[in-house]
Parts: sequence; structure tokens; C-alpha cells
Amino acid sequence: MEAAKGLVVKAIAGRDSGNWFVIVDKDDDFVFIADGKTRKLASPKRKNIKHIRVTKHTVDLSQVTDKKLRVALKQFTD
Repeated sequence: MEAAKGLVVKAIAGRDSGNWFVIVDKDDDFVFIADGKTRKLASPKRKNIKHIRVTKHTVDLSQVTDKKLRVALKQFTD
């Protein structure tokens, strides 16, 4: 599946592996991800596309805040 804005992803490499994020922006080989807690929307993490696993779930990024993002990702945490 192609990485696109609003998709929920799981980090599979790096110090944040196993955590759930949402893609907030996309570059050539990189995506910018945020979770609303450790990585806020104002300062998303730049992550290689090879280091994430894309899901079919999406989050509407219009009018989203860090709090709404945390609530949306809460269903994915174990």
C-alpha cells in the first residue's frame, strides 16, 4: 500500500519501533509522522518509508489537534 497523508502507520525500526503514528506529510523517500504525544503535529518526525508499516486505517487531518490525534491512535495501542 502506498504511503499517503492521514494513514495510520506502525514504526518497525528505530527507537520508536512498535509505536503507532499518523502520516502528516510526505517527501520523496521519507514521511513525516506524529502521534500527538511524543511527536506533536508542530514538529513531526522524519522517517524513512522502509521503516514503517502502513495500515488501511485513516485519520482526517482537517481540524485535527494533538489531543484528537492521541484519541484516534488510542485504539491501536496494546
